[in-house]
Amino acid sequence: MTDSLQRTPLHALNLELGAKMVPFAGYEMPLQYPAGLMAEHLHTRSKAGLFDVSHMGQIRISARSGDVRDAALALESLIPADYAGLAKGRQRYGFLTNDAAGILDDLMVANMGDDLFVVVNASCKEQDAGLIEAALSNRCVVTRQFDRALMALQGPQAQEALAPLCRAAVDMRFMDVIETELAGVPVTLSRSGYTGEDGYEIGCAAADAETVARALLAQPQVLPIGLGARDSLRLEAGLCLYGNDIDTTTTPIEASLAWAIQKARREGGSREGGYPGAEIVLRQAREGVSRKRVGLMAEGRAPVRAGAKLFADAEGQKEIGVVTSGAFGPTVQAPVAMGYVATDYAGNDTALFAELRGKFVPVHIRAMPFVAPGFKR
Repeated sequence: MTDSLQRTPLHALNLELGAKMVPFAGYEMPLQYPAGLMAEHLHTRSKAGLFDVSHMGQIRISARSGDVRDAALALESLIPADYAGLAKGRQRYGFLTNDAAGILDDLMVANMGDDLFVVVNASCKEQDAGLIEAALSNRCVVTRQFDRALMALQGPQAQEALAPLCRAAVDMRFMDVIETELAGVPVTLSRSGYTGEDGYEIGCAAADAETVARALLAQPQVLPIGLGARDSLRLEAGLCLYGNDIDTTTTPIEASLAWAIQKARREGGSREGGYPGAEIVLRQAREGVSRKRVGLMAEGRAPVRAGAKLFADAEGQKEIGVVTSGAFGPTVQAPVAMGYVATDYAGNDTALFAELRGKFVPVHIRAMPFVAPGFKR
């Protein structure tokens, strides 16, 4: 570890819990705890796991007019999502685009009633905040809250674990967001996460982070979970990792994220376009694209990793795509991956071949997610 790495408010607790720390997005982060990646993954799928995700960036956006709808409309000039139509106490996924329709980052935006609450990826948070400030400062006050802690409690028993500490959590449904108290600590609580399971994300002041984490870890259902299991969980759930599966070279349509562009922002919608790269996104939605992000499952037990080339033939003569994320899926007990393939080869069950250690192993395109979602809708 170098002295240049930042530490989350839960750093001391992570060390106390025996975490193996690694550099990630400029932070010293827990890769895994003594239970190990496989056990942590399966525990989250069956009970509940607590993740330190305090490296991610929290931002508040309030309109100078005092009307949260004005803040939402301003943010829509950067993101092809319907935030003006987002109800108070609700959250929605989205992504910042550039003039070439490339994805600058993916993020979550919540309507808190008086302002918008935004959570962005750690590796992009300085860039994202700068971009939002430059574009919106004449209409909005943009407040960085990068010193706040963020935790994710994920798994089918997350509600059971949280209920004794925060009764309000029980009545929430998927993508609800509230300001409440947890173990006596003021928190921003959303019923969401990035594992495919039911769960919550919990934002709080750095000084309160350890109190919240210890209260949750004291619940019998909860174990601490590291970044390693977080990656395999999100991959089984078919969720993109920024920098791997989406980046400035991929458009929302190529990335199979058209579902995140609501009707109001699509062609013929009441607020069609109006964001960077809109003409390209609208054209691709109408006419199609030459490649698409797809799910992949390999035969055998060996995972096909990011960067592996994909071919239409067993001899490796016709290259038609590339793997962007791949790992062994502990829940499905098989290697799972996602990547981009030429559209002609993107149909479910299409047989392809991936280059693995000089050989060409059979893979098939499969629908994502690889595991059924456990969200409470």
